[in-house]
Amino acid sequence: MFSTLSPFTLSMLASLAGGLLSVLAAASLAVAAGPRAVPRLLSYAVGALLGAAFLELLPHAVEASGDAELTCALILGGVLLFFLLEKLLLWRFGHGHAHHGHGDGGRSGMLVMLGDTFHNFVDGVLIATAFSQDLSLGLITAAAIIAHEIPQELGDFAVLIHSGLSRGRALVFNLFSSLAMGAGALLAHWALPAVDGAVPVLLALACASMLYVAAADLMPGLRQRTHLAATAEQVVLIGAGVVSIGVAHHLAEHVLM
Repeated sequence: MFSTLSPFTLSMLASLAGGLLSVLAAASLAVAAGPRAVPRLLSYAVGALLGAAFLELLPHAVEASGDAELTCALILGGVLLFFLLEKLLLWRFGHGHAHHGHGDGGRSGMLVMLGDTFHNFVDGVLIATAFSQDLSLGLITAAAIIAHEIPQELGDFAVLIHSGLSRGRALVFNLFSSLAMGAGALLAHWALPAVDGAVPVLLALACASMLYVAAADLMPGLRQRTHLAATAEQVVLIGAGVVSIGVAHHLAEHVLM
């Protein structure tokens, strides 16, 4: 059945379906956990963001660029860029609303969505590239990307809720972000050489956004819970977030591939 479809059709179907599937699966898990689980999901989100940054995005960015120093410089520049961007968002969304006590004005959610959009775009490029080479490679690559995306999208969903969004709006934001995967696949078919040259930069910026949101926006809030039991729970959940990304990576590398 798949062999009758063109590589372009297959890559678009895989990108759109893969993005929607990962978002809906993550949202279902987050909703099932209930509102009281949001602080726990935030701890998990820290681990998932750090795991995605160090175990996935950073290695792929270095491999794509072939220059570790350049990649580190791009990530450093990205962290500074997101710092300035958050300052602008703080002024835009926080001015006159600093005492509402609800979320963080959407800043961390916007930043993580920006990084996730970069990541989804690159995933679409990778899927289209794989399908242009071989049908089986394309299917395996799409399956591997979905396996990676679910735990990361779960963390993103938790960050959006923490930022003050309702579950419905968080789902809509994630769904729109997932469309970037289809956009990456579409653009890859028409301008693959140009897009391929931009992949290392996009990966580095996505990595920078994950690191900045985890370290600057989420971890300071976790430090406010100083009880030993709460700290132990946070460490376990952060570790679970990292491990989930590592397990997804292992499955993609040694089972799906």
